[in-house]
Amino acid sequence: MDKKTLKDVRKSFLSYFAKNDHKIVDSSNLVPNNDPTLLFTNSGMVQFKNVFTGLEKRDYKRATTSQKCVRAGGKHNDLENVGYTPIHHTFFEMLGNFSFGDYFKDVAIELAWNLITKEFGIPKDKLSVSVFSEDKEAFNLWKKIAGLSENKIYKISTSDNFWSMGDLGPCGPCSEIFYDHGDHLKGGPPGSKDQTGNRFIEIWNLVFMQFEQIAKEERINLPKPSVDTGMGLERISALLQGTHDNYETDHFKTLIKVSSELTKTKITKDNIASHRVISDHLRASVFLIAEGVLPSNEGRGYVLRRIMRRGMRHSHTLGSKEPIFYKIVPTLIHEMSDSYPELIRAEPLITEILKTEEEKFSILLARGMRILNDNLTKVKNNLLPGDLAFKLYDTYGFPLDLTQDILKNKKMNVDVSGFDKAMAERKKTTKLAWKGSGDEAVDKIWFYLREKIGGTEFLGYEHNQSEGVVLSLIKKGKEVQEINEGDEADLVANQTPFYGESGGQVGDTGYISNSKSNFQVIDTQKKLGDLYVHR
Repeated sequence: MDKKTLKDVRKSFLSYFAKNDHKIVDSSNLVPNNDPTLLFTNSGMVQFKNVFTGLEKRDYKRATTSQKCVRAGGKHNDLENVGYTPIHHTFFEMLGNFSFGDYFKDVAIELAWNLITKEFGIPKDKLSVSVFSEDKEAFNLWKKIAGLSENKIYKISTSDNFWSMGDLGPCGPCSEIFYDHGDHLKGGPPGSKDQTGNRFIEIWNLVFMQFEQIAKEERINLPKPSVDTGMGLERISALLQGTHDNYETDHFKTLIKVSSELTKTKITKDNIASHRVISDHLRASVFLIAEGVLPSNEGRGYVLRRIMRRGMRHSHTLGSKEPIFYKIVPTLIHEMSDSYPELIRAEPLITEILKTEEEKFSILLARGMRILNDNLTKVKNNLLPGDLAFKLYDTYGFPLDLTQDILKNKKMNVDVSGFDKAMAERKKTTKLAWKGSGDEAVDKIWFYLREKIGGTEFLGYEHNQSEGVVLSLIKKGKEVQEINEGDEADLVANQTPFYGESGGQVGDTGYISNSKSNFQVIDTQKKLGDLYVHR
């Protein structure tokens, strides 16, 4: 096999399909602009979804891409596995070739087989494929085109080998190509009871969009069947570099080396998972920030913050007392800016966000870790009580998933049902408290806003000024779109350095301003626990 670098593999793949009359299309954004149901782009076909359904026309019928993808929230969530397996990532690139009503199964199989065996030089005897059990056409084409014997073509009857865009719409059978890394690794062939091992690794999935699901039990043939394929760049690069471990490729070795130098730790089998988490989570964080996603308490910003904090927690585990994430950014940009020049443009913002977040997180982590360690004696049967996990969250701002991740290294879990029960009880208590506090109309608006926009992130322990986004304006107990000079009103932002009155300490005063307006804060109140209201 040709030992190509990750950059080489990306270039070779795109060049091969360009030579076979495919248009090289730039990666679309990680934040999908054509599918509001998706948190992040998670596959190569997302940017072509409307092309496949016929809603959009392009001036080409064949395309190839190396698509930026993130899987760290919602249905496709690999976060908990990252660092502990050789193949899981939050950020990865998906290589793909696409036919929009042009070629179908025969050409797709021929193109894939020639690329893998001739261009990449992967030995044929190491390869096997799976097909959907009812797809006799694909079974026969693999025998004819690739020359595979029948015992190397596995018939799979489950949905693993049948793809659909949703309950209704385009769908069709798949063919997956597998590489056998050898019997020194655990795992059996696809479809077997031990298929989840690391011996047989799927390297490419060919999706044949053959049908349209028009009802639960009714399917018709598409007038122009199409092809959508996906091959993980990191996974095929590992294979071509002689390893089954994505983190042993040249790209990740470079990032992990810098992580080791900055944390002043020699890489060992006991700490390698932390270095892997740092390298992977840095990639996801940098690319998301480059697209304008900023850490927050909800939506995509929450997922970004979760990724960042998980990575930063591992740097602290390695003994780092200073922020290191922003210091690895130049190395990552050097590695990837040839293909993604937006990283260069966004470097100042990326650096500032990473540094600020890690400084804030170190304070939160130190506080939460003290409480957690002091209470580990209460753990029975390796299960932390749910009410204790909730106290960490409610009182000290320690998210449940962070507590779970820390305990994972200690081979412990959290009683999640107990946590959920404590959370429900808090919401119930909060509702009752505010219903009877006197000003019913005003009480309702705060509860409504808390449900609508979430809590406010308090920055006052680290900063006495900050930037924020105004989320709501309230005048006389009602939400309004604007306030005028001389009005008395309330303002709620996504984050604030203003301390809200509680525990006997009065609320902060000061100013909130932008280029056009100036808002004098005469008092700050904390409503419903974490909603900061500026009067």
